[in-house]
Amino acid sequence: MGVTLNFKFIYDTILYKVSKGTKEKKMDIIKILQEELQIKRSQVENTIGLIEEGNTIPFIARYRKEVTGGLNDEVLRKFHERYTYLQNLEARKEQVIRLIEEQGKLTEELKKQIETATTATEVEDLYLPYKAKKRTRATIAKEKGLEPLAQLIKAQETANIEEIAAEYINEEKGVSTVQEALQGASDILAEGISEEANFRSAIRKVTFNEGMIVTKVKDAEKDEKEVFKMYYDYTEKIKSMPGHRILAMNRGESEKIITVKVEAPIEKILLYLNKQIIKEDSPVREYLTATLEDSYKRLIAPAIERDIRNELSLKAEDGALEVFNKNLYQLLMGAPIKGHTVMGIDPAFRTGCKIAVIDATGKKLDNTVIYPTAPQNKTEEAKKVLKALIEKYDIDLLSIGNGTASRETEKFVADMLREIPKTIHYVIVNEAGASVYSASKLATEEFPNDDVGVRSAVSIARRLQDPLAELVKIDPKSIGVGQYQHDMNQKRLEENLSGVVEKSVNEVGVDLNTASSSLLQYVAGIKKTVANNIIAYREANGRFLTRKELLKVKGLGPKVFEQCAGFLRVPESKEFLDGTAVHPESYKIAGEVLEALGYTPADLNQGGLKGLSKKAGDLGQLASKLGIGEMTLEDIIKELEKPGRDPREDMPKPILHSDVLDLEDLKEGMKLKGTVRNIVDFGAFVDIGVHQDGLVHVSQMSEKFIKHPLEVVKVGDIVDVTVMSVNVQTRKISLTMK
Repeated sequence: MGVTLNFKFIYDTILYKVSKGTKEKKMDIIKILQEELQIKRSQVENTIGLIEEGNTIPFIARYRKEVTGGLNDEVLRKFHERYTYLQNLEARKEQVIRLIEEQGKLTEELKKQIETATTATEVEDLYLPYKAKKRTRATIAKEKGLEPLAQLIKAQETANIEEIAAEYINEEKGVSTVQEALQGASDILAEGISEEANFRSAIRKVTFNEGMIVTKVKDAEKDEKEVFKMYYDYTEKIKSMPGHRILAMNRGESEKIITVKVEAPIEKILLYLNKQIIKEDSPVREYLTATLEDSYKRLIAPAIERDIRNELSLKAEDGALEVFNKNLYQLLMGAPIKGHTVMGIDPAFRTGCKIAVIDATGKKLDNTVIYPTAPQNKTEEAKKVLKALIEKYDIDLLSIGNGTASRETEKFVADMLREIPKTIHYVIVNEAGASVYSASKLATEEFPNDDVGVRSAVSIARRLQDPLAELVKIDPKSIGVGQYQHDMNQKRLEENLSGVVEKSVNEVGVDLNTASSSLLQYVAGIKKTVANNIIAYREANGRFLTRKELLKVKGLGPKVFEQCAGFLRVPESKEFLDGTAVHPESYKIAGEVLEALGYTPADLNQGGLKGLSKKAGDLGQLASKLGIGEMTLEDIIKELEKPGRDPREDMPKPILHSDVLDLEDLKEGMKLKGTVRNIVDFGAFVDIGVHQDGLVHVSQMSEKFIKHPLEVVKVGDIVDVTVMSVNVQTRKISLTMK
């Protein structure tokens, strides 16, 4: 309760300085966020306050539940992104109003329209007539003195317009004929029509609702694998296009294989403009009809096409990002396989398979190179080397990368394991990004005396032991669980994926005494400099003995400590709670909880208090008695029941192999277990142990209709599948989960 009261004081002092606008403007933002996210007004207000106070999303999600009303990490990140957009929109509105006012053209009506606009597109439409332009046909015509003629035509009150136009002939200004005068006036009117915000809005709406996307082949020869063949002659309604097709079209267009056009209902649009502009008894109907047609085709249509294409791409990006985020989260949260000495194998042909042996803590014990595949084919020699390493280090688990030569290496390993009397398993690991890591500055610092192949083998082994700790060293875009990630806004993609990594790291928690700088940088509140300072302090002073010791680290002040402390673990600390997710600000409360339920801190040393939640009974009543929030109390009790619990324990374990199937061995109707490796809009790719992932189309995932694969599966899931068809030539495998 103390936290909430303190926060309210902060909120009252900062809330309305955020937008530098009026109270009414800020209220609009609050209302928009409230309606869009379907949350209470108080939740919006309180969350804004927490963000403006400088709190991180993981900290807010975990330790300020009472203040936000229990908003989770995902909602808070959407909230933050949208809040930032609305803040920037308010700033742009203020700028546009100022720029128009400086021109002396700002009316109260226009100001109100700008202030009440809810999108950047609306604001830019309203600003367009007042925006500084390059020389256009209209500006040139104005320079020739033709604007009064344009106004006369617009008024539609003069029948003898050709006679009046003759008065504007001026050789010095470049107007030689009546036709040139009328054309110049028409250019002025066309530009004015194109800049009417209401017209643009209506045309944009009808184009989106009734228009079509049409694609045609441009250069089929560039499409060697016929990836874009379905778009060689393709038409689809704009409003019904799924995201993955939009992104596919965008890529095909950027690679100059296809052309993409928007086909609008032109007749309907021209009829609309006619009704809006031309009077029933207009004496200049002929001129205006031609003018508005020119305005639409030359000025409005291209702009609307750009707007719609951009809107489609953004929506497609939103969908792709959501899939990418969820795939990445599942991969990062993969169940670790602890307590094993692991042999990592980075397959290759000519250069040989790089081998690295690492102990249960991830430390490299040994490395070598073998040549079991073509062109060397030193199979027996390679077996001898691996058998010796397996015996020397008591290895019972092998991790094989799924890149080039993986299939051949897997067969070699399976054959070798049959010759060893003890049970040894292997796992095929997604090695995406391993090469990126192996060539990185971080890998060079970690293994200065090893080549990139050895570093890659180490990474492949560590991914099995602790996927999260290893994958944080790699740019999330390089991990390979997305769709069309290279076609998205890279800054937005990076921000989103970094948020997923941050969420995963903080959800699991980090051992302060073993974490790398790469891992520490994703802990709430900790930047690169502070992460490096933590490592430097650890190297200079030895292991951290308490969480409080963090305050001795250079650059880590009280605010950073507040944000990060709950996510950092010190299992060796004399303060038992230092090894849990209980925040130091709640240690006193945790002690009171124990006392209220008849325990002492010493009881925690046994490894947790099972059944504590049952003994607590009515949490609302207990929370009221202790003067704390119910959600905070619930989190504390969960942590006291199972201190330092790793949420990844509940994730599916990797499938351990001891034998191997060939693609040619697959038969229609064969039932297999597989691991979901990647999810896209149209289905899921499943590893069934034949090196080539099979596709379960979304239509084959369930007996009932589903819109998206994520409704049924997630990356890392172990699923039962049946082979529907196998094309050995194209190496395509169709699977079903029905």
